[in-house]
Amino acid sequence: MSACTQTITDYGLRAVGIGERLLPRDDFTLCQQFTLIGSGMIWNVYFGIVALIFGFMFATLLAVGKASRQRVFRKPAEWFIFLFRGSPLFIQFFFGYFLFLKLKTVFPIFAPFTAAWLGALVVLFLNTSAYSAEIFYGALKSIPKGDVEAADAYGLSGWSRFKRVIWPTMLRLAWPAYTNEAIFLFHATTLVFFSGFPAWQQRGDALYYASYFADKTFNPFIPYPILAGYFIILTLCVIGLFGFINRRLNSHLPSNTRQRLRIRPNLIR
Repeated sequence: MSACTQTITDYGLRAVGIGERLLPRDDFTLCQQFTLIGSGMIWNVYFGIVALIFGFMFATLLAVGKASRQRVFRKPAEWFIFLFRGSPLFIQFFFGYFLFLKLKTVFPIFAPFTAAWLGALVVLFLNTSAYSAEIFYGALKSIPKGDVEAADAYGLSGWSRFKRVIWPTMLRLAWPAYTNEAIFLFHATTLVFFSGFPAWQQRGDALYYASYFADKTFNPFIPYPILAGYFIILTLCVIGLFGFINRRLNSHLPSNTRQRLRIRPNLIR
């Protein structure tokens, strides 16, 4: 067995607690850096996928609430969106950690929330819900009146009209912007272990291990480009998946009128 293969065996799943417990201390190889940073990507993918799935569902409810004529639904949705879009994600991580820490002393059931796997996930879920809800709300307000009138003419109302006409049209209009939000959410996962949530037993994400190698070798020009490469691959995967969904959402339209994805990366949250 080659040295690199042994390194992959020892450290490939170290970020989730499987394999060698001790990190390498000297004579760092490229294989070690690729392996450990790649191992940390497991956490980034976990945070991104789970927050995106639950955030998508909650964002839909928030968007409908904000568009509601009923003040009891509209105002809570408006304030929630304003609060999480108006404050930096980094501060939300700090606030969330210390809030869960305080709640843990009173209600022991909150103990798991002080760990990154759950507490940081909740913060990411709430943050992406707010941004996605604003995107969906804009799409709801942009639905052509003719579509709604056609649904009324066919006798659709209430849940049937929303499920068959309003929601699919909202997704079709919002999807390009929502794709950018999904990409940035995965990028934002790098903040988790640099906020209040500690890395238990050095089980951090990709940026955690990249920083470890940069500190030990005093050379940031190897681990950080490796980290960037992993995120570029992840971004391409997201673009491919969301592009496929976008084509499915617009499959009923002529090819020359279909809205194409335009990736506009955010420089700051």
